[in-house]
This record gives sequence, structure tokens and C-alpha cells, in this order.
Amino acid sequence: MSSAAISRPATARRAGPLSGRVRAPGDKSISHRALILGLLAVGETRIEGLLEGEDVLATARAAEALGAEVERLGEGSWRVRGVGVGGLRAPATALDFGNAGTGSRLMMGVVAGHPIEASFDGDASLRSRPMRRILDPLALMGATVVDASEGGRLPLTLKGPERALPITYETPVPSAQVKSAVLLAGLNAPGVTTVVEREATRDHTERMLRAFGAEVTVEPHGAHGREIRLVGQPELRPAQVRVPADPSSAAFPLVAALIAPGSEVTLEGVMTNPLRTGLVTTLQEMGADISLENVREDGGDEVADLVVRAGPLKGVDVPPERAPTMIDEYPILAVAAAFAEGETRMRGLHELTVKESDRLAAVYAGLVANGVEARIEGDDLIVRGGGGRAPGGAAGVATHLDHRIAMSFLVMGLAAERPVTVDDATMIATSFPTFFDLMGGLGGDLEVAP
Repeated sequence: MSSAAISRPATARRAGPLSGRVRAPGDKSISHRALILGLLAVGETRIEGLLEGEDVLATARAAEALGAEVERLGEGSWRVRGVGVGGLRAPATALDFGNAGTGSRLMMGVVAGHPIEASFDGDASLRSRPMRRILDPLALMGATVVDASEGGRLPLTLKGPERALPITYETPVPSAQVKSAVLLAGLNAPGVTTVVEREATRDHTERMLRAFGAEVTVEPHGAHGREIRLVGQPELRPAQVRVPADPSSAAFPLVAALIAPGSEVTLEGVMTNPLRTGLVTTLQEMGADISLENVREDGGDEVADLVVRAGPLKGVDVPPERAPTMIDEYPILAVAAAFAEGETRMRGLHELTVKESDRLAAVYAGLVANGVEARIEGDDLIVRGGGGRAPGGAAGVATHLDHRIAMSFLVMGLAAERPVTVDDATMIATSFPTFFDLMGGLGGDLEVAP
């Protein structure tokens, strides 16, 4: 059945202030990695707070296909009995990752380090996304692409070498997925695998590898980068993982509370890892009333409760070097910018063109459809805000099967002068299955077509 046949439009309307205390779903990045490292550990890993969206469930199924025992014990509570580094079995059928770009790319790294062959597939959106940036360094480690669609896209079949080679690899663009794939492949390579980043990206893989017993060292490289070294062929030990709330998901109720007049919302237990807080930093520069309370460490990462109050925002210039710390949050930042006073320029957004959709083009089109003044100059997105108001009124923002585009423009509808409709909301379940219930519980007026 085609995606068009099962699409379900959704509409958001302005309904007044938002208020309440909620917890966003578990962090997607941590959830993927907990399942993958549980697969590669010897023994039983317990995970609490796992994000049970479609993306993460696809990774759970893939871990099971590669030999792990994976069991759901209750809401967000999972058990993974792993097979150890070097112990994977070849899957009997293709690994279907649906819309999960992170899960598919990280698991390619896992497979590339082992002497097995596996096929990877996904939905129409994932099939359109480039995989060459992942496959190129994996080829240097000995992996072979047996078969692939044009441009190295899914569906593809990857074969790992009998003995993976450790490499030193400098990532051509900032990408936590590329870095992570190389490190995961390096787990089954003798010697030291090194990744050099000119711009530091989210470091969840390094942190979690250490928590599972791997020897990982991180040193500064240049002005903004890092050099990560992994000693291969460890025996990973199982771990207890408590997944913090996902800052990329928390971004939606956070911005909604800022732009809906009179709102006050508390977001509990949000990850505040410095490499994930670019959105909060930028919004605070715009004048947002966001306070971090009950700051603590949970599951190896920093977390805090975010108290958010509505108020005026002003346009700012967002530097390109901040992009790695907020790459998934630019669509919702653009919505905040639409309500700010003056011009916001988001610089260096080339990476957005290779996400679930061309997010740069999709955000621009959605803004214009809602009467917001915006333009693209090179890799920059410039938004001129309405000083506390945005017209809204789009009858069907094109989401391109992208969950973050869908949620961002629904958030706009909660504060715009006219309702905002997106053409499809089904893919929101990939990352935020409780989105409509959570936003409705805060007082938001959202409706999904039957």
C-alpha cells in the first residue's frame, strides 16, 4: 500500500496558554545505542525508559535478527541478552529499519566489523537518503557493498570482512552517525580505530562504549574538534541503562510553551549533555525564559528539569559551528523565529538537506505557506518574525514523511492566528508516539484525521 493511501492529515489550532508538568519520550539516540551495545555485550543488559517509537523498535528487531534475545518487560523496560563482539549471526531476512536513519547507519557499522552478510531496507524516505558517507569509511575497514540501489542507497547488502581493519578516519563533515558507525565497526578490529572530528558532534557512542567496558580515549583536536580512539576486540560487559528524556523531542513542547501567550510548562528529566543543548542556548539568546532546575546525572549523562515560560523573543544570528549540537532542532527553531521580533539567520545548514527529507527546503516551504517571511541564501535559512504573531493558515504543509517537519508546524498552529494543517502525521510515531496525548494534556488543540 502506498504511503499516500495511509496518510492522515493533522491540524493544530490556537487554544490559549499551555500548562503542566510532563516528561518527553526517552532519548532516541541513547535508545538505539543501548540496544546495539546490549547486542554486542556478553550477558543481560537492562534498559529503562527506552523510547518505544517505530525507529527504535526497528533497531530492537534488527538486534534480535543478529542473534540477541530481546524482550519487553513493561512500558519502556527492556532486556537484551547479547552475543558479544564477534558473535553475531547472519540475519535470515533483510533488516527493515522503516524510517530509522540512525538505527540503519549504526547497524551498518556493527555488521561491517563482522564476517557476515546482511541486507538493509527501509521505507520510501529512508530509501531516498544517501548512505555513501557511511559506506566509504566502512570500505576502508574491509567491508564490501554486495548490492545497492543507485548512489549507495537502500536497499543494499553489506558484507563484513573476515578480519576488520582498524583505521584512522577524519570525518569530511560533522556527523555523529559516521563517527559511531566507524567506532562500532572498530569494536571487532584488532588494534586502535581512530576518528578525527573537526567539529565535535554528540558523544553518546563514546560515553556508552565506556559504560559497557570499552577502552575509549577522547582528546581535543584543533579549535572545535576531537580525536576519539577505540581499542578493538574488548569483551563488553552488560550495563544498566536509564534513558533520559530526549531533548530533540522535548523541543516541541518547549517551543510551544514559549510562543503560546501565558504558558508555563515544566519538562522533566531532559538530557542536557553540552553537545545536545544548542537549541536551549539559542533560544536563551533570543530572550526565552528557560530555567534549568534539579540538575543531576542520570545514566551517565547530564539531565535537568526545564521550566519554560512564554515571553517575547528577538531574532539572532545562529553560528554554523553550533549546528552539530542542534542539527535536529532547526525546524522547530524556525517556528520560534517566526514569532520573534526581527530577523533570525541560521547559518551552515547543508546537513539538513540529507536528513529524512531536504529539511532546509521543507522548512522554508512550510514557513512561506503559513505567511511567514523567509528566504534561503546558500546554506543559510533566514526568517523574519512577526513579533509575537504568525499568520498560519496553511491547508496542508508538505511533510515529506518527516516527523520533525510535521511536529514543528503543528506547534506553529498552537500559537498562530489561523489553524495549521500538515499533510500527514503518521510518521510522528517513529520518534514521539505520545506527541498528541502529551500536547493535548498541556492544553493544546490538535486533531488527527480519522
